[in-house]
Order: sequence, then C-alpha cells, then structure tokens
Amino acid sequence: MQSRAAAIRHQTEIAGAGSAKRRWAALVVLMLPVLLVSVDGTALSFAVPLISAALDPTGTQLLWIVDVYPLVLAGLLVPMGSLGDRIGRRKLLLIGATGFTIVSALAAFAPSAAYLIAGRATMGFFGAMLMPSTLSLIRNIFTVPGERRTAIAVWAAGFSGGAALGPIAGGFLLEHFYWGSVFLMAVPVLAPFLLLAPILVPESKDPNPGRVDPLSIGLILLTMVPLVYSIKTFTHYGMSAPLTLLLALALVAGSLFVRRQLTEATPMLDVRLFKNPVFSGAVTVNLLSIFSQAGFLYFVSQHLQLVSGLSPMTAGMYLLPGLILTIASGLAVVPLVRHLRPGYTVALGLLCNAAAFALVAYAGPAGWDLGLVIAFGILGIGVGAAETISNDLILGAVPAHKAGAASAISETAYETGSVLGTAVLGSILNAAYRSHIAIPDSLTAAQAATARETLGGATHLADGLDPSTAALLMESAHSAFDSGVLITSIIGVVFMLIAATIAWRSLRTATA
Repeated sequence: MQSRAAAIRHQTEIAGAGSAKRRWAALVVLMLPVLLVSVDGTALSFAVPLISAALDPTGTQLLWIVDVYPLVLAGLLVPMGSLGDRIGRRKLLLIGATGFTIVSALAAFAPSAAYLIAGRATMGFFGAMLMPSTLSLIRNIFTVPGERRTAIAVWAAGFSGGAALGPIAGGFLLEHFYWGSVFLMAVPVLAPFLLLAPILVPESKDPNPGRVDPLSIGLILLTMVPLVYSIKTFTHYGMSAPLTLLLALALVAGSLFVRRQLTEATPMLDVRLFKNPVFSGAVTVNLLSIFSQAGFLYFVSQHLQLVSGLSPMTAGMYLLPGLILTIASGLAVVPLVRHLRPGYTVALGLLCNAAAFALVAYAGPAGWDLGLVIAFGILGIGVGAAETISNDLILGAVPAHKAGAASAISETAYETGSVLGTAVLGSILNAAYRSHIAIPDSLTAAQAATARETLGGATHLADGLDPSTAALLMESAHSAFDSGVLITSIIGVVFMLIAATIAWRSLRTATA
C-alpha cells in the first residue's frame, strides 16, 4: 500500500511538473505579441524625425501618426475583450496576430502621411485583439496568486523589454534602411507565435459572456475620438464653438455608455467593477503612469536626435539603461509586496516618476543628455513598479471568468494613457515650440510655416538653407523646443503627484 501510495504521489508530482512547464511555456509564447506591440511603440517614436522628413506631415498629422493607433485601440479594447470572452481568447489572439502582421507590412510602404495614418488605424483594430487576450489568458492559466503575480511581472517585463529593444532594433534599421523598415519587424516576431500558440496556449472562454453590442462600441468610439481630437485641436488653435460641441459629444456618449451597461442584463462591460476602490484606483494608476512615460518618450527621443544630433541607434542606446531598469523594477516588486503594502509600493513608484520630471524641469534639457538618461532611469523604476502591481490588483479583484473584461479595462487605461500622454504633453510641447521660435526674416511664408510646425520640419528645412540662416534658425528652434520640454516637465510633476495621492488613498487596503 505504501509503495502504491508513493507511486501515485510520484505520478501526481510528474503531472504537476509537466503542467507547470506547460504553463510557463505558454507564457513564453504569449510574450511574442507583447514584445511586438511594445517594440512597435518605441521604434516608431525614434522613426518620427525620418517620417517627418520623408512624408512631410503637418504637426497635427505627425501627432496622429503616433496617436491614431492607441486611439483606435482604446476604443476597441473593451469590445474585443468581450468578443474574446465569447469566441475564445486564443482564437481572437490568432486572428489579431495575423491581421497585425499583414497590415504592418503594408504600412511600411505608405506613400504619404494620410496613408500611414490609415495603416496605423487598421493596425490598432487588430492590435486591440492582442493585448487583452494575452493578459486574460495569463489570468486563466495561472490561478495561484503568487504564480499569477510573477507571470504578470514577466508579462510587464516583456512589454518593457520590447520597449528597450525597440530603440536599438529600430535605430539599427533606421540607420541602414528606410523608415518603413520598423513596421516590417512584425513578420519575424509573429510568425513563430502563429505556429506555437495553437500547440502550447490553452483556449479559454467566459461561460456567460456579455454580448457584443454594436451600440456600445459606437458609444465608446464617440467618447474617445472626440475627446483626444479636442485636446489636440485646443492646444493648436484654442477653444472654439465646434470644439465645445465635440467635448460635449464625448461627455454625452460616455454617460450613455455607462448608463447602457448598467441597464443591460449581460453588459459588454460590467462598470460596477469600478465600485471596488482597489480596482478603480489601480486602473487610474495604470493610465497616469503610462501617461508620464509616453509624454517623456515623445520629447526625449526628439531632443536626443534633433537637438543633440545623435543617430537613432545611439539615441536608443542612451535610453537602454532606463528601459532595463523598468524590467528590473517590475520583477523586483514581486517579493517586495510581501513586506510592503501594494498601495504604498505603487505610490513610491509614482513618486519616482514625479522625481524624474522634476529633475528635467530643474536642470533643463539643453546640452544635458546625461541628465535625461538619469531622469529616464528614475522614470523606468517608477513605471516598472507601478505597472506590475496595478495590473496584478486589477486582475486579482475579479473572478477568473471575467478576466477578459478586466484585462480590456487595464489595457484601455494603458492605451488611453499613451494617447493622452502624447496628445496632452506633445500638443503642449508643440504649442510652446510654435510660440517661442523666432523665424529669420529671409525665409518665405511657406518656409516659415514649415519651420513653425515641428522641430523635425525646421531641421529638414535647414538642410537646404545657407549656413548662416540655417544656424540662426536651428539655434532658435532648439531653444524653443527645450522651453516646451520645461513646461511639459512641470505638468508631468503635477500629474504624478496627483497619481501618487490617488494610489495611497485608494490602494492602501489592498493586500498581496
């Protein structure tokens, strides 16, 4: 009997070990689309100057090239999360990966800014199928809280690792090939995923999912698109009657969406989840943390290339320490929260973000590249800690069968933060640049308009001017750009202090 019991126990241990190996193998496979999405984001940031030179976009078009992808994601993540709950999260992930790969390859050959914006929007449609599916699959694969937290830390580290790889790989491609090569990276990343995911990643569904509601999808889009467009337009042209109407439309659509979800028997999004202060606080932290990182990356990538004159790859290497610290911080907080409450850990991370912006505001970016590297490292520590714990709190606050909805909300906050970080801080930066730049009298009206639009436009224009005029223009353009960096850094400090206060108040009751 003892021998039989030992044999049974041994078989159980083997089965358990095999199951554990399969879980972690599935996680490795799920990292591939995560890496792709994060690589795409940071690589594109470093391609902005070359895109500006090649396609000659206006300042608004340049912002839309960066913003339209996360904007479409933000509007479709919740519906796609609901669709994944219904048809299967793995199935939706495979559809999204296939579409994303094809559209990325097409976007690489866009002949104009308008075509590239359209391509980025379509990438956003398929990208909305990727991120919530990976996070909800992780929630269902790893059911033990300790394992789940480690898996989420690896997921967040993979996201940060892709962000670290993006500037290096993107910089290499941009130095040796044309700007569209950054989009072709999707093919070698997603090809192995499409082969391995059906084998290693288990399918999961919600047994009682909310229906896919076209009206609710429309209301989400009518909330997000006018809101971000209004922010961009306000910083460029100021307030106007049409802008007021768009903001009112976003407010009304958002209110109707919430009301519809509250009255539906099986809502597409259970907004009652936000009654949980830990859940709502973690979502808010998610949004504001990425807001800071996206805004910081927007100006630091341009400063290093267009003001300091670094190549794309060298500029990427300058940011590598900060992105590595993001990964290390995300993994380090997993054991830390056993001794320090999660809410306090998140608040400390956000205070690191505030310190990073304060360092830039105090020292000033002009001629101080090392200071920007240090500031980005501090920011990386804060983002890594805040993102890992807030994502874990979001998923831990809901039952496993609602993982799709919770993941979609988490990713919506992430992408909304990315949109608003670039839209708000980027638009304020552009507005400050336009108001401070002094245009040489010898330039034509068309040349002056180009120089005022963006720093990239001024840099490209200066290449065709006589040396004395070009030097005068670039001195003014660099000074104007860095004055905008100072303003956005001060705003970043204020936002991060608000976020830290929210985290301390709403998450202090959360336990590891």
